[in-house]
Amino acid sequence: MTSPANILIASHSHPQLTRGGAEISAHHLFAALSGRQGFELSFLGCARDAMNQKMGATFSQPFSPSEYIYAGGAFDWFKFANTDPNFPTAFRALLAELQPDIVHFHHYLRFGVEAFFLVRDALPNCRIVLTLHEYLAICNHYGQMVTKQHRNLCHQASPQRCNECFKDIEPTDFFLRTLYIQRFFDLVDHFIAPSAFLAERYIAWGLPPGKLSVIENIVHRNIHRSMGISQERDGPLRVGFFGQVSELKGIGVLLAAAKFLAEQDEFCVVIEIFGDYSLQPLEFQSHFLANLATAGSNVVFHGPYDQDHVDALMQSVEVVVIPSIWWENSPVVIQEALRNRRPIVCSDIGGMAEKVRDGIDGFHFPVGNVIALTSLLVRLAKAPARLKAISESMRVPVASKEIVAQHVQLYSALLS
Repeated sequence: MTSPANILIASHSHPQLTRGGAEISAHHLFAALSGRQGFELSFLGCARDAMNQKMGATFSQPFSPSEYIYAGGAFDWFKFANTDPNFPTAFRALLAELQPDIVHFHHYLRFGVEAFFLVRDALPNCRIVLTLHEYLAICNHYGQMVTKQHRNLCHQASPQRCNECFKDIEPTDFFLRTLYIQRFFDLVDHFIAPSAFLAERYIAWGLPPGKLSVIENIVHRNIHRSMGISQERDGPLRVGFFGQVSELKGIGVLLAAAKFLAEQDEFCVVIEIFGDYSLQPLEFQSHFLANLATAGSNVVFHGPYDQDHVDALMQSVEVVVIPSIWWENSPVVIQEALRNRRPIVCSDIGGMAEKVRDGIDGFHFPVGNVIALTSLLVRLAKAPARLKAISESMRVPVASKEIVAQHVQLYSALLS
C-alpha cells in the first residue's frame, strides 16, 4: 500500500464503558494499528442507554480525537435492525468525514446490520470486514445455541427448532429473519472468526467459505510468559474460575462439584471464584447466592476483578477451570491461562475443546458432568507432578503482533 490505509474499527461498545471481549479486542487492534506506519485509524464505539440520554448528540468524542461514540436509539433485537431515525444521516456524515478504505465491524449490535448497506452506499469502494464473536445471527437465544427451556446444546438451528424455544414466534418469521440478516451479510467483503469451530457453524449456516478467515482475538498487547507451577504444594489444589458469573458459563456445575466434594469430605481442592454476577437477571443472582451459601468451606468467592490484575490473580492458583455449558467461541480466559502457564480444565465442546489440547494444555471433561469434573479435580490434586508437566507443555498463545500482522495481510489483500 503506497498511501496510508484509512481504517475505521467499529464495535458495539468501548472498553471505557464496558469490559466485554469483543470491544477489548477491537480497541487493542485499533491501538496497535494506530502506531503503525502506513495506517490512519479511527474507532467507533457505542454507549448504553443510560449514557446516551446524557450525551444528547448522535456521535460524540469523549475519549480522544480519533474515537467516536454512537449514542444509539431504539433497536430491534430480533433481526438486528437499527430503528434510530438519526443514525443513517449521522453515520453517512461520519463516513464522508473519515473516508475510510476499510470499515472493520467487531459487531453489528446497536449499529444494526443495515450499517453494512450504509457503508456500501456511501463509499462504494470501501471494503467491509466483520469479526463474528458468537452465534447471534444463527440463534435468537442470545446467540448461545442452547435451548431456552432446558439449556440443552443446540447442534443446528432451523425455523422449526427455533420455534420450539420461542413458541410465540412462527417458523416463517425465523425463516424471514435469516433471509433478512443474510441479505446484509452479503454486502460484507470478508468475515473473521476467532475459532475454527465458530467458522464451521457459520459456513453451515450459509456464509461462503472463501470469504471467511480464522484469526484469533487480541486480548492483551503485551504477551509475557510467566513461571509455571511448582511440583511442591503445601495445602489443597487451588482451582480458579475467572470471568462472568452466569448460568451458561457453568457456575452451577462448578458449585455443584464443590458441594459434592464437601459431601465426600474431600478437602484437597479449593475453588476460588473471580468474577461479577451483578449484571445477571435477579432470579439468577438469588439462585447463585443461595448455592454459594451451601457450597461448603472449600469455595471462596472474591467478586469482580480489574482486568489489569488478572495475571497476578491467575498466578495465585494452580488450575484454571472453564465449565461453560454453551459452545463458547474463543474465551479470553484461555489465552490468559496459556500466558500464565496455568493448566486448563474445560468442557469438551466448541472453542474450548479446540483451543485446549487435552493432556497437553489441560484436560477436558464431559460438558455439564458434575461427577466427572469432581473426579478430575481430585485426581489432579493428588498428582502435582502431572500438573507441573502440563504447565511446561502448554502452548504459547499467539502473540499480539502476529495477530495484528494477520489483520494487516487481510486488509492489504482486500485493498489490492
